Amino acid sequence: MKKPFIALAMAVGLAGAPVQAALKVFACEPEWAALATELGGDRVSTFSATTAKQDPHRIEARPSLIAKLRQADIAVCTGADLEAGWLPALLRSAANPAVRPGTRGYFEATHYVSMLEVPARLDRAEGDVHPAGNPHIQTDPHNIARVAAALAQRLAEIDPAQASHYQARHRDFSTRWSAAIQRWEKHAAPLRNTVVVVQHKGFPYLERWLGLREVAALEPKPGIEPTGAHLAAVLAQLQREPAKMILRAAYSDDRASKWLAERADIPAVVLPFTVGGSEQARDLFGLFDDTVQRLRGALK
Repeated sequence: MKKPFIALAMAVGLAGAPVQAALKVFACEPEWAALATELGGDRVSTFSATTAKQDPHRIEARPSLIAKLRQADIAVCTGADLEAGWLPALLRSAANPAVRPGTRGYFEATHYVSMLEVPARLDRAEGDVHPAGNPHIQTDPHNIARVAAALAQRLAEIDPAQASHYQARHRDFSTRWSAAIQRWEKHAAPLRNTVVVVQHKGFPYLERWLGLREVAALEPKPGIEPTGAHLAAVLAQLQREPAKMILRAAYSDDRASKWLAERADIPAVVLPFTVGGSEQARDLFGLFDDTVQRLRGALK
């Protein structure tokens, strides 16, 4: 007669046991929110401060973002001054000591990769120049792999009780990611040495990875809107040195690329650039599936 009572007591006790709260991850960009989810699963609750349809350089420090950062256990951002126009204001207003720069709760992805386009000199007259190098590291999956290893370690440090969980998920992600990279590189092999024009200089890591050759940019200087005179000069250059396609990110205005595409008779390819940039790019794997597919499609 005691057994049902004991079982009931145990059930009540388990039901009343506290459930450990998920680690709150404030990601500055969608790719890092997606990576944190891959590494943390149901042990993390992720929030992205930006979307794929927003220019990550230019974000308003809204009260809703301040509230999310105030509650975060870790902030995962690109760094290299990509968020310089808005993140410092968020950090000041949130006043969350857990995510203060220099603490374990503040993570910058660019610390873990080799940076490209590091300027020899700093001059604001040259446009939106980043002293540490081009911050758009997420367009090369090898960079994602490097950041994943560092982020998994950081999550384990912040949440040591679940360290084995993050380590196991990282091993699983790494296995699947390495296989996917091989698949993408095989599919993208015909793109090597393809001549491209870019709207914004946001693709150096993609170009290095796939062997693309950039010959012109529609922005006369990074972050500066193209003028009619500059577009005409690019068109004249392409008449001498033809390109196969024009690349722009999903968040970029399409007017300049459409203008040049019509006159140069080459396709303007809209790349998702980050997770959420297209219907297919719903996660990190979909991001690169769609990116390679769109580039291959433009060769036809």
